[in-house]
Amino acid sequence: MEQVLGQHLLQATQAMEQQVDAEIEKLDKFDEDDFEALRVKRMAMMKKMASQKQEWLAQGHGEYTEISNEKEFFDECKKSKKVVCHFYRDSTFRCKIVDKHLYILAPKHLETRFLKLNAEKAPFLVERLRIKVLPTICVAKDGKTTDYIVGFDDLGGKDDFSTEMLEWRLGNAQAINYSGDLLNPPTDDNEAKGSGRSILGYARPTQKKTIRDDGNSSSDDDY
Repeated sequence: MEQVLGQHLLQATQAMEQQVDAEIEKLDKFDEDDFEALRVKRMAMMKKMASQKQEWLAQGHGEYTEISNEKEFFDECKKSKKVVCHFYRDSTFRCKIVDKHLYILAPKHLETRFLKLNAEKAPFLVERLRIKVLPTICVAKDGKTTDYIVGFDDLGGKDDFSTEMLEWRLGNAQAINYSGDLLNPPTDDNEAKGSGRSILGYARPTQKKTIRDDGNSSSDDDY
């Protein structure tokens, strides 16, 4: 058994060495024109990224913004490809916890528009999206609702969850560009081992809902 394992390791090592040698050989064959082409391509990519960043900033990305009504919600979802909207109520303490984390995440993820909307001022939208628990974070992509974070169950079920935990959950919803491990939440080792929870342990919506249409998201608690 050990001999077979050793052979597999040797083969894997040799394959990696061959890949590295191939890359080195490729670089050795590059001439000045090739490097110049790479430089031009990289410069064009950087200019495109800078332009995209300026466009996002002009649309309000980078800030956690309160909108006042349903029309603004629809307008923002038309303008931005990715939207994260926190439906809140002033008298709900947990909504203030969500605010704290979203204020941190908004400038970190310019690719996403971060909003908050007082649920009591948006009865039509709350009814259509079937929002029954506050806080509820709604994720919208390309004008369609794709996921909901209802209460704190997906965030460890406690008030003192970390910003990284919410960031991870939004990454799983594809609401942000997340560079970490999507399979395992960023909890401490003991908690992670004890819970045994992974991405498969979290509920996912089975159907996308166009924001203009009647939503169909359920919840166990009453709003």
